Amino acid sequence: MHIHFVIHEVFEAPGAYLEWAQKRKHTAGFSRVYENQPLPEAINPIDMLIVMGGPQSPDTTLSQCPHFDASAEINLIKKCIAAGKAVIGICLGAQLTGEALGARYEHSPEKEIGVYPIQLTEKGLQHPSFKHFGSPLPVGHWHNDMPGLTPASKIIATSHGCPRQIVEYTDLVYGFQCHMEFNAAVIEPLIASEEELLVHNTTHRFVQQPDEIRSYDFSEMNEKLFQFLDMLSAEYMNR
Repeated sequence: MHIHFVIHEVFEAPGAYLEWAQKRKHTAGFSRVYENQPLPEAINPIDMLIVMGGPQSPDTTLSQCPHFDASAEINLIKKCIAAGKAVIGICLGAQLTGEALGARYEHSPEKEIGVYPIQLTEKGLQHPSFKHFGSPLPVGHWHNDMPGLTPASKIIATSHGCPRQIVEYTDLVYGFQCHMEFNAAVIEPLIASEEELLVHNTTHRFVQQPDEIRSYDFSEMNEKLFQFLDMLSAEYMNR
């Protein structure tokens, strides 16, 4: 399989998603838009599109962030979905995926930064690609917003701070508001990008201190993500 990553900022690395691709000997391409690398013009070589997170929102304009073109990314996602590709959006990427399907993103009830549990919904507990997650499952968070819902979408997981942590749009298209890609290397640049807020937070109840975030062992969460990605890639290849 060929996996294409859209990466918005140097501190929003693909982490465990890229590790999975490398372990499974899949090929990988990258659009590091913060380096002004272009989005792919041809989608034929892509089997799975993974759109990462970022501090932007789907409403961020080019004048506000010249390296982030929300409409172009939404168009790319639309083309991949129409062509039957597997698509995963993470955080901002999840919101853009919802937008590509006509579902407006919304602000999450709570800002979440750190490691907090998600709970599988009834649909999540019954879903063959998610029931191995267990419930609750501690996962990474770094967000203010959440993806929109289409009439056909299913909420797979929620958290105390956000009612849309994992959304299934189709059996090949998913939005992950949570960050299951986190590992020790990924979180350090993120912490550096928001250390002032983390250290001095007094208003957000779901924002952890840097050392709390660093102390978590992400390996079990990563392994559960790998199992989901294996099942998604099998679903795609069996089409």
